[in-house]
Amino acid sequence: MGRTKKVGPSGRFGARYGKGVKKRIVEIERTQRKRHNCPNCLKPGIKRISPGIWGCRKCGLKFAGRAYDPKV
Repeated sequence: MGRTKKVGPSGRFGARYGKGVKKRIVEIERTQRKRHNCPNCLKPGIKRISPGIWGCRKCGLKFAGRAYDPKV
């Protein structure tokens, strides 16, 4: 997957889709993949299970949040 410091994870799209779309994708993916704390045990271990469903790896809590961000 081609990535550079300038374009980040959207480098995999190459010359397709345009600058604005790729910029939005980078923002969404960085929000989605950053470390989130569990609302129950307060430890950083949240993982996205499916769109809107988040789960804690430490305590096993599953909860609903936004599609790309666990905050309600």
